Amino acid sequence: MTGAVHGGDRRANAYDALVMPVVQTATYTFGRTEDLVSFMEGKVERVDYGRYGNPTVRALEQRIAFLEGAQDAAAFASGMAALVTTILSLVKAGTHVVLTDDCYRRTRRFVTRFLTRFGVQHTVVPGDDLGAIEAAFRPETRLMIGELPTNPFLKVMDLPAVGSLCRSRGIKLLVDSTFATPINLQPLRHGADLVVHSATKYLSGHNDVLCGVIAGDESLVSLVREARHDMGGVLDPHAAFLVLRGLKTVALRVRQQNASAQALATWLEQHPHVRRVWYPGLASHPDHARAERIMSGFGGVVTFETAGDETATTHMVDACRIPRIAPSLGGVESLIEQPALMSYFDVDPSERELLGIRGTLVRYAVGVEDVEDLRADLERALAAVFGQRSG
Repeated sequence: MTGAVHGGDRRANAYDALVMPVVQTATYTFGRTEDLVSFMEGKVERVDYGRYGNPTVRALEQRIAFLEGAQDAAAFASGMAALVTTILSLVKAGTHVVLTDDCYRRTRRFVTRFLTRFGVQHTVVPGDDLGAIEAAFRPETRLMIGELPTNPFLKVMDLPAVGSLCRSRGIKLLVDSTFATPINLQPLRHGADLVVHSATKYLSGHNDVLCGVIAGDESLVSLVREARHDMGGVLDPHAAFLVLRGLKTVALRVRQQNASAQALATWLEQHPHVRRVWYPGLASHPDHARAERIMSGFGGVVTFETAGDETATTHMVDACRIPRIAPSLGGVESLIEQPALMSYFDVDPSERELLGIRGTLVRYAVGVEDVEDLRADLERALAAVFGQRSG
């Protein structure tokens, strides 16, 4: 995608550099007091202090806005910093938030545990139940939060329908599109008002930097940026440089990860030692038809359940030689985990069971390695625990 390489570029960089330089400064100077006065009066567009802006960070924001088809974007020190600042910009005491039950657990925790301290009410609804979403709306509802695909079951909510419901009631729709990326989905084109990414994942793509970003209408992004000035979750310019570098190959990486994940999911679904596979690109996934309508690719994460117990599943994970056992996703290296033992370890077992997070569940975040190497490695790991494949 040409836009991933050039979108939002100014063309002319300092010192005639081809690549946007890292502007590593905390403060900016004025040549004369007259220049300072002009700036304070709003006659000159620039910044005076690093918490209010940075040229390298701004270049990243403009690139993201271009990729998402947004008017503007704002970058943050992490995905959660972006999400929390955005939510706090849109709600106040007495307002109500609706969020889906399968959005990122830290998002759920912030809304259900933190915001309640300040008089913000909430309702948690199934993301695939349009009737439940509509029934949850109240006159004081100001924000709806959704995610697609979700983690770990990769559900895809009916974004155009939810967007239409929200618009008809004046409710802002915030969509976490980290798993999809702008390559596979642009939520703003399907009814979302704001889209948020943990750019730590696919956008950066190399597991070496933390970053979050939101994109949307200029008036909303400006509101969030102003809150960032107060809350201080700014992105370091060197981190912005690393994400800009990663974005140049995001289309190549994501398309490869789409193809590899599709191949692995199809193969795993036929494996006798695999009980079930969740991947939106499979016809067996409950949201496959919906994903086909709004997504151009189905992502690089495959979730599956082994036919053994938790201990056997752990042995299988340990037997894999290519993927590393680690949280996160979206990098060039494949990663593997049992969500029950990592992402949901601190969740009560009974609650995990209700969410479907069993010890036999495995999340495989596909990297850019050769897919046949990944398949052979998984086959060897499964065989080491469950015996040779039959049939």
